[in-house]
Formats: sequence, structure tokens, C-alpha cells
Amino acid sequence: MLPAPAQYQYLWDIGSGNVSAGTTLRTFGRLACYDYTLSEAELTAHHSAVQHKLRVNTKFVEPFSARVGSYYMALGELESVDNSHLLCARLLTCIEGVDLSLLQSGIDEQRKYFAERVPQDNT
Repeated sequence: MLPAPAQYQYLWDIGSGNVSAGTTLRTFGRLACYDYTLSEAELTAHHSAVQHKLRVNTKFVEPFSARVGSYYMALGELESVDNSHLLCARLLTCIEGVDLSLLQSGIDEQRKYFAERVPQDNT
């Protein structure tokens, strides 16, 4: 069986509890640290003067050449571990050089489009 399609979620959406465990998602952030012995990385993003963090399990994407400080996009399933969130990544790719404001605009437009479609699907 194929996994569920992934929707874009910002790190601040995940940290606020708006995304439940077991959800398949895509997110992005700056790689703050990477520990290959634990197969774990940490993505960070600033929003509204708050730094948001997400732990990422990297065992399914290793080996990869981690560049701390670069932006990465992750695709995977969200788990709840030790009262925090952990993303089990199936894909982790460097997106350094991507216009992040344009990416956020695209995500917001996609969300708006899907929100407009929902009432039409129920009729």
C-alpha cells in the first residue's frame, strides 16, 4: 500500500500542535545539527520572532552529506516521541538557493486552492 500524499506543513504548524502524529508531510528548515551516530538531525525555522525546531530521524536517507546551516526539505511521517515531534524522513534534500519567500507563497496558494475545493467535493 502506498503512503498517504504529503501536504506542506511549516515547522511552526507542527510545533503548535496543529499536525497530529502519523501524518505524512513535507516541511523545510535550516539544518541546525546532524548526529550520524544517532541518525538524527534538527531542522529550525524562525517565525514571529520564535525559533521552531523539529527532530528528524535520518536512518532511511543515509548516507547523505549534511551541510549544517543549509536549508533542507524533508518528506516523511510525523511521530510523537518523548512529548515532542520526530519526523521519520523518507526524503531529505538540500534546497539551498531556493527563494523561500516564493516557496511560502506557493504553499499558501496551494492551501487556499485545497480549502476552496473541499466544499465542492462534498456535494
